Amino acid sequence: MANVAYIRVSTTDQNTDRQLADTGISFDRIFEDKASGGSTNRPALQECLAYLRDGDTLSVHSIDRLARSLQDLQSLIDGLLTKGVKVKFHKESLTFVNHGTQDPFAKLLFQVLGSFAEFERNIIRERQREGIAKAKAAGVYKARHGGRKKTVDRKQVAQLRAEGVSFRKIAEQIGCSLSSVQRCLAE
Repeated sequence: MANVAYIRVSTTDQNTDRQLADTGISFDRIFEDKASGGSTNRPALQECLAYLRDGDTLSVHSIDRLARSLQDLQSLIDGLLTKGVKVKFHKESLTFVNHGTQDPFAKLLFQVLGSFAEFERNIIRERQREGIAKAKAAGVYKARHGGRKKTVDRKQVAQLRAEGVSFRKIAEQIGCSLSSVQRCLAE
């Protein structure tokens, strides 16, 4: 019977130190994700779920660290309880044991708190959409996957190539890489 911890923060620059630090529990294994809780398809979570066995205890700092959707949360808990895993949420002081024999009040509280986590996620998304719309209107939004600003003058590259200058010489003259020249001409 192992004591296992699952810790999650949303971004790589956030710190996980505050989660489960003051529990006084010695964990046999700690799984840590630095990813959004919007999906359960997180590497450490999937590894944790595969690792857990009958009789193990999974400790999670708070409900929203495990999932941000009530459906995902319920599915994860049901799957763990069916496996015989005890699940403890420390911040909410909730413990779930033995699938099918849940205290009705604990289940209600769990669902209410899970709903709040989902609501919070939806509010964050809405704020993000509003912020992007305002930034686009102001002309300052750059899409994450839109690539960076073009720094090579395509007209100059095309003109030099039309004059018979080699790719390598164009790259040297403009001060860019050979592959940048090749990309410019391929566009």
